[in-house]
Amino acid sequence: MEPAGRRIIGPTALAVIVVVVGFACNFLARGIVDTFMVFMQPLEQEFGWNHAQLTQVYSAYLLTLGAMSPFTGTLLDSWGPRVSYLTGAALLALAMLVAGNTSALWHLYLAPGVLCGMAASLMGMVPAAALIGRWFDRQMGLMVAIAYAGFGSGMLLVVPLAQAGIDAFGWRDTYRILFWCCAALVPLLALLPWGRIGDGAAGNPRAAAARGRAARGTMQATGPQWTVRSALRTVEFWLLVQAFFFTAVAAYLTTVQVIAFLISRGYPPLAAALAFGTAGMLSIFGVIVSGWAMVRFGIRRATLVSYAGTLAGVLALLAFAIWPHPALVWLFILTFGTSQGARGPVISSLNARIFARGRVSSIYGLIFMLMSFGSAFGAWLSGRLYAWTGDYSAAFVVAALAVVLAAAPFVLTRRLTHARELPPPGH
Repeated sequence: MEPAGRRIIGPTALAVIVVVVGFACNFLARGIVDTFMVFMQPLEQEFGWNHAQLTQVYSAYLLTLGAMSPFTGTLLDSWGPRVSYLTGAALLALAMLVAGNTSALWHLYLAPGVLCGMAASLMGMVPAAALIGRWFDRQMGLMVAIAYAGFGSGMLLVVPLAQAGIDAFGWRDTYRILFWCCAALVPLLALLPWGRIGDGAAGNPRAAAARGRAARGTMQATGPQWTVRSALRTVEFWLLVQAFFFTAVAAYLTTVQVIAFLISRGYPPLAAALAFGTAGMLSIFGVIVSGWAMVRFGIRRATLVSYAGTLAGVLALLAFAIWPHPALVWLFILTFGTSQGARGPVISSLNARIFARGRVSSIYGLIFMLMSFGSAFGAWLSGRLYAWTGDYSAAFVVAALAVVLAAAPFVLTRRLTHARELPPPGH
């Protein structure tokens, strides 16, 4: 039972808290994870580790994030958001403590790699999307988009602050400062009324299913509900996987190579880095606009416009390889940048709507895992394509094809564009 002092918080305030927590935890987790990019140089200088060894730490993070996602969903469905968020914050703090005391390469694989991957999953979009789905219905896409915007905001603000910390205090003390910031988050999260947050809004089918599981402890006692196993037998599940997986493949085929590609075509290195950073900054705007557009114009229009933007950005890079005009770089920044992350709110909202009466978090965790594997595959394939062809353009050609495959479920069928709650098997 929640303390009496917390019961004065009304449902509107609780709904706002859910969105704020989703944004803030994504902001902190993603921002801290991506600070590893600015720690790499001082680590190379002090220990003599090469760039390839250090970049594999980030690959370990991506793989852990993906593999952890189904477990996070199951944990949230079975034990509630308190356990998920507090464990994630504690693991993030532990990761910074270990990283600040690094003396061997495996410490980095453990801390920024595995521990950060676990933490980012436990306090990331899997629990955020599930909780938002319990509190919102028609506005769900927009609220999920706001939580997603925490990713880009964290990259934009936390990474430069970490660089400033390294310049002023050194890399070890900067990691220790990050540790204390993460440690301070744990008691703040513990004060939240998680029982009421996990219950969701009255009349919300996703909230009702979650409350039924919490009250009775078994799926059987609450009647037929969607499980991961039963969701795997639906066309809708695999359409969501197709869209999310190939979106991730296209994104990482492009972003991993874009700076090196622009420099290889005579673009100034600083300008190339600025173009990459500006595109990332625009993703914050694009994600929120995508969530609003879902509500205003419908899923089909909003999603296809975002895919058109991604495709236009990739084609602009291909055109730059033939005709290196700065206008094409700006076209890439505006179209690709504003489309980055725009499909995340769509997929998570559709999952929550389609499998409303069931283990929404567990199902989304599996979808998110497969998307993360698509990210890792795209990053790996971009390097292999360059090794095979000796040119960056091959990655952009394959990325364009991946965009088409990702958009196909929203063009060739109405199962996603006109998605409705599916009755559970046996209903």
